Amino acid sequence: MPYLKREAPNPEPIDCRILTAALDLFVNSGYHNVSVHEIQKQADVSIGSIYKHFGGKDGIAKALYKHILNEMDELVDDVMNEHKSPKKQCEEIIRLLCGYTETHYDIMAFIFHAKHTEFVPDEPLICNTLPFIKIREIVKSGMECGEFREINSWVAASTIFGGVIRMIQLRLDNMIEEPLPTYFETLIDASLNGVLTSDTTKTDNKISAVL
Repeated sequence: MPYLKREAPNPEPIDCRILTAALDLFVNSGYHNVSVHEIQKQADVSIGSIYKHFGGKDGIAKALYKHILNEMDELVDDVMNEHKSPKKQCEEIIRLLCGYTETHYDIMAFIFHAKHTEFVPDEPLICNTLPFIKIREIVKSGMECGEFREINSWVAASTIFGGVIRMIQLRLDNMIEEPLPTYFETLIDASLNGVLTSDTTKTDNKISAVL
């Protein structure tokens, strides 16, 4: 099973093996170029098992979509529980996304590179799913507490996270050769400078001077 923060059980249950195989094939070959038989072969299961658990390729795609969004949702929840400052929450999400691009290529490619409407047309657009709604709520909270300037929330969220999402896409396309964590500090500086209030910037500068 493709997890972000957990290890897959060993041995993997049949449904988990199917989703793991499907993720690899969908990301590397494209959803429409993958057959149920290819998934069955890579997962080393019977065709009957696929239809029993998922009803076919469409069912696999929908289950995979929901599972990976749940992984992303747990990531955001963990960050929100660990850090109380919206600024720190944004920084940590960006840091994790950079790191997971290097260690969990398939999941990150599925989230940020796949054309989900082609294979899960009845599901909401990924930018309007729970983890990304929570990220926008973090940005709104930053405005309410005075860490971020009060501007349109879509503009603010795009300013903060648009750069890292584009960097992830370029890294997945092998256009960027260096691991993304290499660019973390520069990304944070570029992403947050456009939304931080002057008071937040002054506080950060004082902390940096002390350190």
